[in-house]
Amino acid sequence: MHPKPLSEKVADWLNERLPASWFTDAAKVTVDNEEILVVGELPAPERPRGTSEAAAARACIERAKRFREDTREQRMRIATEAEHRFGRKVSWGAACGDQKVLFTTLSVPVMTRLRLPERAVLDTLIEAGVARSRSDALAWCVRLVGSHQADWIRDLQAALEAVQRVRAAGPASGQD
Repeated sequence: MHPKPLSEKVADWLNERLPASWFTDAAKVTVDNEEILVVGELPAPERPRGTSEAAAARACIERAKRFREDTREQRMRIATEAEHRFGRKVSWGAACGDQKVLFTTLSVPVMTRLRLPERAVLDTLIEAGVARSRSDALAWCVRLVGSHQADWIRDLQAALEAVQRVRAAGPASGQD
């Protein structure tokens, strides 16, 4: 048996502490170097016949807002303990129907070096009103790639997780 990757350890630890009544299934836990994001599926509200898609979406968003308020104290207790244990901030969200509502999440600055042609792309997005700054333009580009290449990125993430599991199961390097 090999050790679990940190993301699995965090997910297991959190799902053991989350009340079973909160979500329809185990919460989806995403971990990076700065943040732990916990998103759980809420039961969709009953949808009377003839309800429009927009009304159904609003009802799901309202359910997520109520969940946020009703569970605030418990979520903050769990988050404080997790932050201490794992050294990362904990953010929360709720999914309901086709809607996903993220509560307070981190926005982390990322430094990069760009050459003139790459900066020109960002500046064009600013001049066109797509973004307010180079930072916004870069975030827009990342979201665009993420949405258009989502399957490929998921495959790449799964491959990296497999590499981490194989490394963890392998022999120790003897360098400590």
